[in-house]
Amino acid sequence: MTTAFDSIDLGGKRLTSRVVMAPMTRSRAYGPGAEPTELMATYYAQRAGAGLIVTEGIQPSVVGQGYPDTPGLHTPGQVKAWQNVTEAVHREGGVIYAQLMHSGRIGHPSLLPDGLVPVAPSAVAAEGQVFTHEGPKDFTVPKELSEAEIRQTIEDYATAARNAIEAGFDGVEIHGANGYLIHQFLAPNTNRRDDAWGGDVEGRIRFAVEVTTAVAEAIGGHRVGLRIAPGIPFNDMAEDNPGETYSALLGRIAGLDLAYLHLVEGPDRDLTRSLRGAWPGTFVLNPFTFPDVTGPDALKLVEDGTADMVAFGALFLANPDLPRRLAAGGPFNTPDPSTFYGGDHRGYTDYPALTS
Repeated sequence: MTTAFDSIDLGGKRLTSRVVMAPMTRSRAYGPGAEPTELMATYYAQRAGAGLIVTEGIQPSVVGQGYPDTPGLHTPGQVKAWQNVTEAVHREGGVIYAQLMHSGRIGHPSLLPDGLVPVAPSAVAAEGQVFTHEGPKDFTVPKELSEAEIRQTIEDYATAARNAIEAGFDGVEIHGANGYLIHQFLAPNTNRRDDAWGGDVEGRIRFAVEVTTAVAEAIGGHRVGLRIAPGIPFNDMAEDNPGETYSALLGRIAGLDLAYLHLVEGPDRDLTRSLRGAWPGTFVLNPFTFPDVTGPDALKLVEDGTADMVAFGALFLANPDLPRRLAAGGPFNTPDPSTFYGGDHRGYTDYPALTS
């Protein structure tokens, strides 16, 4: 029987386990350069015992930023700063992928320089608010991307992927989930275009297909993962028939020989099994456990074949040595939500590891 503590080959790289550190926004890339800090290098190195680390969302362009103090991968300074992070993780024997995340309409003009505004497939504002340096603000109506801007955005992803490899990352994960730009193209409530980038299923999946293809061509499909969240309503998303949309998407990218598919699961386990069956490669699952955090019970999903690898979020935030604790059956530190976003080392690098 395969367990979560067995090794696995991922794109030609042997991982020590199937326990994944899920991407988690922490908003600690302070300063005008949106560059990772030494504290961030410490944070990721502490968690190098994961089979795979996936970083927080990293914007592939200036306009891709949707939250305060999130890091980028589109300037030489950012590339150099990320090298400190990847080297720290590799010194500890870890494997780390950069998650490329363009937030699309999720953001606010006050977070962007030079008069830029959030962009999206269609000029449809999200319901709700986003946190800014001036406090919570209502989402604004985004600028609808033109054909030329769509093409430039695809190239931005590919360039950021090349930058990631230059920075020492082992690969990249494309964030196509949770209501951000790629997801906005996939969903009919956010993509109301009537051109080749919208309309029917083939039109709505086109952006995701072309981004994934461009990134795979830039750095090799074996170093690329894609994260999706079928039917997840986070960030004011609505998908009536996610099975049809995502089955079509997987069919179009199956030939790229990606490192993995990463599914953020909703309450529909049947949909998970369907997409798992349709995917020819490694299947990473961030299981649906709401309102609880993903815990030790999720290890069974590898044992029963539901997934090849399992991603843990908040529990990894609070337990830098989580694989060791999972193997021992605990104990587990409790995450402190008040320190999730922004701040200093408290609730970030000061969670204790096991001493024996």
